[in-house]
Amino acid sequence: MLARALTAALLLLPTVPLTIAPAASVAQNLPTLGDTEREGLSPLMERKLGEQIMRDIRSDRDYIDDGPVSEYLNDFGLNLVSVHPEVRGEAGFDFQFFMVRDPTLNAFALPGGFIGVNSGLVLAAQSESELAGVLSHEIGHVAQRHIARMLGQQKQNSMIQLAAIVLGALAGVSKAGGDAAMATMMGGTGLAIQRQLSFSRDAEREADRIGLQIMRDGGFDPSGMVTFFGRLQTASRNFSDAVPPYLLTHPLTTERIADIEARIRDQRYKQRADNPQFQLVRVRTQVLQNDSVQGLRDAAERFQSQAKQNTKLQTVAAKYGLAYVYYRQNKLEQADAMLKEAQEASQPFKAGIMFASLDIDIKIARKQGQQALQLADAMRKQFPISRVMARQYGEALIATKRYDEAVAYLRDQAQLYRSDPQIQNQLAKVYALQGKQALQHLALAESYALNGSLLAAIEQLGIARRAPDATFYDQALIDAREREWKEKWKDESKDMKDRG
Repeated sequence: MLARALTAALLLLPTVPLTIAPAASVAQNLPTLGDTEREGLSPLMERKLGEQIMRDIRSDRDYIDDGPVSEYLNDFGLNLVSVHPEVRGEAGFDFQFFMVRDPTLNAFALPGGFIGVNSGLVLAAQSESELAGVLSHEIGHVAQRHIARMLGQQKQNSMIQLAAIVLGALAGVSKAGGDAAMATMMGGTGLAIQRQLSFSRDAEREADRIGLQIMRDGGFDPSGMVTFFGRLQTASRNFSDAVPPYLLTHPLTTERIADIEARIRDQRYKQRADNPQFQLVRVRTQVLQNDSVQGLRDAAERFQSQAKQNTKLQTVAAKYGLAYVYYRQNKLEQADAMLKEAQEASQPFKAGIMFASLDIDIKIARKQGQQALQLADAMRKQFPISRVMARQYGEALIATKRYDEAVAYLRDQAQLYRSDPQIQNQLAKVYALQGKQALQHLALAESYALNGSLLAAIEQLGIARRAPDATFYDQALIDAREREWKEKWKDESKDMKDRG
């Protein structure tokens, strides 16, 4: 719900109309933000706000925390960012991309460089160029700091009026329909509404223009943005009669498509072959979108039908999807056999970590820990910056009962990647297997804190303090962490109270 609320709020982001020339550098075309906008939300506060929102999103069951999918999205999105590093802005935003379980076609940008993608959007995208068009558009929102500029503009427009428009947008895209939307919007004045809606249109066009620059210079086919927005327009017709067009998540789609087509009309057609991982990510997303018992059955039927097609890549993807379904259904022998079929059919395609990651999971589930460890070790050396392979190597060490090696490895990983809660969860798991209670609950406390659950983290510190094996060093660390997190909780509570 938070993700959808923020998506709707992005419709109303105020900006100054700009003309962005198709130059090689986005930085030269960024607006010079005035003091009003900077006072509204500094880059540092923008990032802090984004991190606070992400902590809430990560705790939602619809947040998809799947290693291979997350790694693909982040590799893909960061490659787009690297085309024009200037989009990171003066604060050097560390972009992060993530997926939420939602069948609708949408993506959204949060403050500070966090970009969310609905599972339905990934399934609807027919090529990487289409996906690049959407992500580049959202990168444009972040690059132009639309949210910070919105807060600066609020000094001229009442917060109550702005809230009325946001609530109207939310009511309109929900089952309540257009009547509820219009009733809610009646609380705001006509002048404020008109100003916010015009800003929304300008923000979307601005993000489109920057997105096109990123796509073009990144080697993607710019027409991918046109084809996907056309599909988005078709999908939105089901509810466009109930909601004013300017309150849709992507307002004035027809005008935007015409504007994009005019900009790419003179550009040479650029065909780009998709990475084979794209289709594997799509079928994996199909399973993750509905992982209920019936959902897995339906996915298996679709993949069995797809596997009969003559297209090589579609057949490979279907077999991989079936293997993943069987794994989720705990049909491990069938999963192993189907994955081997997918690997054989994929030659000479290179599927990156996708096949190996599922293979390791299956081997661990089948109690083939030594084989899983050998494969994980080989893959982490082949992909040294892969967080998925690093975590799976840790799991394989635990599966083979090499607890001391697992602790040493995971502690090193925790030093390298201090913001990764999954490493702390793995540490807690291996400490529990070793019977080290104090260290187990300390690791759990670190994990909860990284996920934003400070009260739960403080509670875990209390359990660790009372553990019979807590050493003097452990007690000192517990005291330090408790002071730090209590002060942080106090500050966050004050911030929430002030904003409320």
